[in-house]
Amino acid sequence: MKLMLELVLSDPEKRQIYDQYGEDGLKDMPPPGSSGSAGFPNGFNPRNAEDIFAEFFGSSPFGFGSAAAGRSMRYSSDGGGLFGGFGGSENIFRTYDGTGASVPKKPPPVESKLPCTLEELYSGSTRKMKISRTVVDANGNPALEYSILYSSLADQTYNGKNDRRLVPETEILSIDVKPGWKKGTKITFPDKGNEQLNQLPADLVFVIDEKPHDVYQRDCNDLIMNYRVSLAEALGGTTVNLITLDGRNMSIPVTDIVSPSYELVLAREGMPIAKERGNRGDLKIRFEVKFPTRLTAEQRTSLKRALGG
Repeated sequence: MKLMLELVLSDPEKRQIYDQYGEDGLKDMPPPGSSGSAGFPNGFNPRNAEDIFAEFFGSSPFGFGSAAAGRSMRYSSDGGGLFGGFGGSENIFRTYDGTGASVPKKPPPVESKLPCTLEELYSGSTRKMKISRTVVDANGNPALEYSILYSSLADQTYNGKNDRRLVPETEILSIDVKPGWKKGTKITFPDKGNEQLNQLPADLVFVIDEKPHDVYQRDCNDLIMNYRVSLAEALGGTTVNLITLDGRNMSIPVTDIVSPSYELVLAREGMPIAKERGNRGDLKIRFEVKFPTRLTAEQRTSLKRALGG
């Protein structure tokens, strides 16, 4: 035992343990070459601070995208650390569920205007829209990308290389435009946007837009029509002839004296109300009186006599 003790004391590392913990400390030392407690007695093993933090909270607060020398990799994730994502861009289209697992993220919807005439919005119509988009090819065939909706052909690149897993796809979408739909109404086709690797496809959204009309203007559910009459018609009466948006010919007699601010309202001849089936707005005819630029002396006299002036 004395000889063994002398051999131990000749080793600086063992001598330090002996001085601090005595013979019991030497008994707990692992055999040479083992990966045990690295010379600490009683099984004590100093742990990396990042490991301890990560065990309680699921990630380390010290890593920013990659682990430096001496840092723990046991709980590393896509972004690395509590503030993952600072050091790389691979997880910008990813989110995490309640278990911490990475799931693909859905990008914002792709919007495109759908211009419609007032006639289409009055009676309803069916529109066919041809779209071209990219989809992920499970067979790994070479491909180029078509941008959504009539865009020019362009190379699809990822990390500076042509991606060989995307292929163009063409599809015809049918849109039933309902009577009474307004500008700004949205029609959504889920997952019909371009597909990209490690990312969910975006939704494709068509937004109703109204084309200008030569005769009518829309004001919510009402229709506005401007009608010009002469001074003689304004005073003596006239008849308004018009064609409705659904093709009907109408003749409306005007017997009232038409002043410059006069408005004739035809009830339920406006736009259909989408949320009130069978109900419609009004048609409002706004009159513009055209005054003569010149009158002869005889005409002036006659007007004064007729108007009692």
